[in-house]
Amino acid sequence: MEIRALSPKLVPDYLDYFDNRAFPDNPGWASCYCHFFHAETTVKPWGEYTAEENRAAVVYLINNGQFSGYLAYEGRRAVGWCHAAPRRLIPALQHLPGDKVNQVGSIVCFVIAKSFRHHGVASQLLAAACEGFRQQGLTIAEAYPRPRSRIEAANHYGPMRMFLNAGFSIYHREKGKRPMLRKDLENSD
Repeated sequence: MEIRALSPKLVPDYLDYFDNRAFPDNPGWASCYCHFFHAETTVKPWGEYTAEENRAAVVYLINNGQFSGYLAYEGRRAVGWCHAAPRRLIPALQHLPGDKVNQVGSIVCFVIAKSFRHHGVASQLLAAACEGFRQQGLTIAEAYPRPRSRIEAANHYGPMRMFLNAGFSIYHREKGKRPMLRKDLENSD
């Protein structure tokens, strides 16, 4: 498995993955293109964005350095995705509590091709995201899993156990909401 940081050069691979392999078992989400956390919901509700709008918006954001993450490759084809970026670049997270927000890298989504799930692809993407945050000078990795996801698709925020096994711990939790996990990147491997 090879992990590559998303760049404008990799836009064709990103689109090929989301167009063809990301959601065959979950077609209801195929229109997302991981635009959810960047969509202007003051313009219109998320559910009214079309696949074409989301696709075009993500391409624009990637090409302008406002959208980042990691692709997992098996051979020449992408088989997994992790949306990971400095928290300040993800509009939907600006309301979250926390200190040192300019030092936080947020991990908001994983999309693993069905035949590659349960083979450690998400864990490899998570490790790459944390290392990428370190290289960007960020000192905290943050994640927002759903602890009681019963179906694979609902684990797109990443399984809680994966984060805990990678050294994350609960930073903030409100009743009825998903926990906010953090990992100190300065004092961990």
